[in-house]
Amino acid sequence: MKRLAGIVLASLLVLGCSSAPPGPQAGEGVTAFVGATLIDGRGPAIPNAVLVVRDGRIEAAGPASSVAVPAGAEEVDLTGKFVTPGLINGHGHLGGAKGLQTGPEVYTDENLREQAALYARYGVTTVVSLGGDGPESFSLRDEQNTADLNRARLLLAGTIVTGNTPDAVRAVVNEDAAMKADFIKIRVDDNLGTSKKMPPEIYQAVIEEAHKHNLPVAVHLYYLDDAKGVLRAGADFIAHSVRDKEVDDELIAMLKERNICLCPTLTREVSTFVYESVPEFFSDPFFLREADSSVLEQLKAPERQAAMQKSKSAQQYKKALEMASVNLKKLSDAGVRIVMGTDTGPPARFQGYFEHLEMDLMAKAGLTPEQILASATKDAADCLKLKEVGTLERGKWADFLVFSANPLENIGNTKSLQSVWIAGNQVPSKEGGPTD
Repeated sequence: MKRLAGIVLASLLVLGCSSAPPGPQAGEGVTAFVGATLIDGRGPAIPNAVLVVRDGRIEAAGPASSVAVPAGAEEVDLTGKFVTPGLINGHGHLGGAKGLQTGPEVYTDENLREQAALYARYGVTTVVSLGGDGPESFSLRDEQNTADLNRARLLLAGTIVTGNTPDAVRAVVNEDAAMKADFIKIRVDDNLGTSKKMPPEIYQAVIEEAHKHNLPVAVHLYYLDDAKGVLRAGADFIAHSVRDKEVDDELIAMLKERNICLCPTLTREVSTFVYESVPEFFSDPFFLREADSSVLEQLKAPERQAAMQKSKSAQQYKKALEMASVNLKKLSDAGVRIVMGTDTGPPARFQGYFEHLEMDLMAKAGLTPEQILASATKDAADCLKLKEVGTLERGKWADFLVFSANPLENIGNTKSLQSVWIAGNQVPSKEGGPTD
């Protein structure tokens, strides 16, 4: 019996040593952000909130009274701070410029990554790049569905569609579709009478072909009549303001009938004339923390300023900004959904900073901070069919911003940005450390 008991005891010891280690605890790999006022994009601000993140996604979000911090979770104390979803730029560009230089030589993987990181450091966590996107951009986009991400997400339109015949433009659409573009982009504009405008039979062919691939069509335009024309043809997104005249009831009805959204890009107009003198934002610390001083010196050159002062197009676009602002307010008041966007990316349209400047201009046009923030978060995501970002709720990516001042009190408070989190990862500063 003693021998049998010894065998049993030895067997139990072996089994105990070879058993699997205990499974992960409830809080392992989980981060809980606590104490902030949460502006989640779904309803009123929530004081003393808890935001729980696991594997890059939101596991729970709400008041501390109803959302428990999992045992063992890492806690980040955000008491006194304000948390919003990351900003979505509904019309930007990447890789086509480096400083004031343009050309294929600057369109590199390195430049694209640097610009995606720059957008992110300013709180722009998703960028819809509407054209000029090559294979390098598509490779970058295709690697972003990961819990390790810490730079801006991209959606891409590929090559901007041009051509003189329906068959020619259909071929370009098919090429973009083969690259798995997220949007199709066209320009219906004569650039203040200096170029030929895409005619209706051509843009109709583009839209029809794009819709065969279930791809939405975004349209660059300027004139009211063209806005009506592309909407009748089935366009899905208006990527600039109407700037030649005040929008009318017919256009408003057309936009609302199909729930089409408009992206005002007010800073696009600003960029065409603002360097006729030294802009006020050249002394803004929020701008200067990322600015290249050599680029600023070039923009301040007297000969450049003089040329812009004499430019007829620059002065025309200055007037167009006034009309765009009037139309933005009228459309918003009528219930047309607005998407914040900037057309940043070309030289001297400063990525990241111009998105905050855009929101300031939207406020000057008469929109409330709540409307503006929605245009850059929930409404942008809804309009652009982005299902995994735009609000802070269970299952979505944990892309969010932390501010020291409340952006719902003054949209200029977005410049109090303290830290940026993408997939629950804190975006590093320009120097490589935390952003706060």
